[in-house]
Amino acid sequence: MSAVSAVKDFFKTFLLLELVKGLALTGRHFLSPTITVQFPEEKTPLSPRFRGLHALRRYENGEERCIACKLCEAVCPAMAITIESDVREDGSRRTTRYDIDLTKCIFCGFCEESCPVDSIVETPLFEYHGEKRGDLYYTKEMLLAVGDRFEPQIAAAKAADAKYR
Repeated sequence: MSAVSAVKDFFKTFLLLELVKGLALTGRHFLSPTITVQFPEEKTPLSPRFRGLHALRRYENGEERCIACKLCEAVCPAMAITIESDVREDGSRRTTRYDIDLTKCIFCGFCEESCPVDSIVETPLFEYHGEKRGDLYYTKEMLLAVGDRFEPQIAAAKAADAKYR
């Protein structure tokens, strides 16, 4: 280390040059407008492709869409979906059990992509919680209730995304 660089390092340390540079940067941005979002009161826009809470959809006549093909169960990398099915009197197959364990789910969207009838979808809802592990175990009835509640938002997101598919 040369004497010149040692003197420079001494003056940088003695005059607190890094501190002065940091304060100058803070001063430049001190009076600029803030871009902080106050989360519970303000919401940021979400993409139509956002993947949040799962939901099962129904047809317009009220019948559930799921035909129990079990593609979503087969394609789920986390094995979070459990489906049991039964054949009805008219010969069609429907689910008797459709469960999603959200503690296992990685929200990859494969279940939504594999569904041939758009039955399982992921809603833009991300504000949900569970106090116990069992609270995040969604049954068929719970998923249908979520789908019934958010059907207008789901349909709007599907329509906004349709031109990109």
